[in-house]
Amino acid sequence: MMQSALARHFLRKRLLATVLSIAIVAPLAAAPLQLPPVTVPASQEHHVGKLIFFELITPDLAAAKRFYANLFGWTFRDIHADGIEYAEASLNGRPVAGMVHKELAPGKQRQPIWLGFIAVRDVDGVEKTAVQHGGKILFEPHSIPDRGREAVLSDPQGAVFAILASSSGDPPDVLAAPGEWIWSSLHATDADTDAAFYQSLFDYEVFDASSEAGTQHLMLATDDFARASANTLPPKLPNASPHWLNYVRVDDVAKSTEKLVALGGSVLVAPRIDRHGGKVAVVADPSGAPFGMLEWTEADNKEVGK
Repeated sequence: MMQSALARHFLRKRLLATVLSIAIVAPLAAAPLQLPPVTVPASQEHHVGKLIFFELITPDLAAAKRFYANLFGWTFRDIHADGIEYAEASLNGRPVAGMVHKELAPGKQRQPIWLGFIAVRDVDGVEKTAVQHGGKILFEPHSIPDRGREAVLSDPQGAVFAILASSSGDPPDVLAAPGEWIWSSLHATDADTDAAFYQSLFDYEVFDASSEAGTQHLMLATDDFARASANTLPPKLPNASPHWLNYVRVDDVAKSTEKLVALGGSVLVAPRIDRHGGKVAVVADPSGAPFGMLEWTEADNKEVGK
């Protein structure tokens, strides 16, 4: 379990991250920027409900590239258009993320954020359904050449997420390699109600994997694959803000955490054993963007039973 001080620190950062996401994604969404496709080579696969891409909004793009290159071995291709600085991150030739440079206004209580994109076929239709079920539109649907059509929303409890109809198809359902994104978790005041919201958008199957009294751990699945989890925020933190947290697979969480600290990152929740038996940690890059690191053995998979 998280120690209360660490938990308060982490969740406070997530609250600030939510504020940041609302404030800084708009210039990117509005810009006529041509971004690289999500899937290379293009595929005909579509996996509605799968988190298929992640973007970092950061005030120091150069520092972020150095940090993630040294931590995960990512390589980068810079893209400049209409005053927007963007970097495509790849691992072994496969796209893993995008990074956007955005200065933070002086005196603003904001921080960098990793934003996850969930696959859909019809962005406009999902947007309408989200509003009907209590969600909010942060940035209207817009199309980006080679990338597809996307929008940024928040769920009824305030967690921010993006939806994307990829024009190059969705990545296949294969196990992520170390250095790639492997999991995403939603943390909500009422996990059951929030899971129902996402189920209305992505037709998730919801499996109850709770193991502790008073908390919920719900698996969200499509195509017989677990896509994410919905979890209850700690009851001892009544002011915590609902949020999404995304995890990168690593071979050894303890060693990766030590390396992260040496590179200037910070530890929000120290390495601990998770419910699957491997280790997990919650960390932040040097600019403060939170993410998780997670061990995942080759024997584990995301297939779920009916």
